[in-house]
Amino acid sequence: MRALIQRVTEASVEVEGRTVSGIGPGMLVLLGVKKGDTEAEAEKLAARLLKLRMFNDETGRMNEPAGDREILCISQFTLYGDTGKGNRPSWIDAAGGEAAERLYDLVCEKLGASRGIFGADMKVKLVNDGPVTLLLET
Repeated sequence: MRALIQRVTEASVEVEGRTVSGIGPGMLVLLGVKKGDTEAEAEKLAARLLKLRMFNDETGRMNEPAGDREILCISQFTLYGDTGKGNRPSWIDAAGGEAAERLYDLVCEKLGASRGIFGADMKVKLVNDGPVTLLLET
C-alpha cells in the first residue's frame, strides 16, 4: 500500500463537473493499493497517517499530527504504475477493483476522511501548503 500525502490549505475533487468532496486546511491522501495488500496493512497505514507529524506547531516546526484537521482521501491506482520497461506504464502491481475498493474504504473509514468516488474519472484540485509532500509505504 502506498500513500502520497500532501499538506494542503484546501483541496477538492470533481466528478463530471460536480464537486463531490472538499476540505479546508489538512491532509490530501492519494492512496494506491497493491496486489496482496491486507486489512492489517490498511489499518496500519491509516494509524501512521493519523500520527504523522507534518503540521507546524506554534514554533513553526513540523511537529503536530492531523488532529482535528480535515482529510481528503482519493483512490490512486497509478501510484503502482511501473515505467521500468518502455514508455507506457504497466499497472500489473495494482490491486484489482474489488480488493482495492474494500481497502480504500477501510482506510477512509479509519481516517474519518472525505472521499472521491472510487473508479471515477476525478479532477483533484489542491493548494499545497509549504509545499509539504510525503510518501508512505507499507
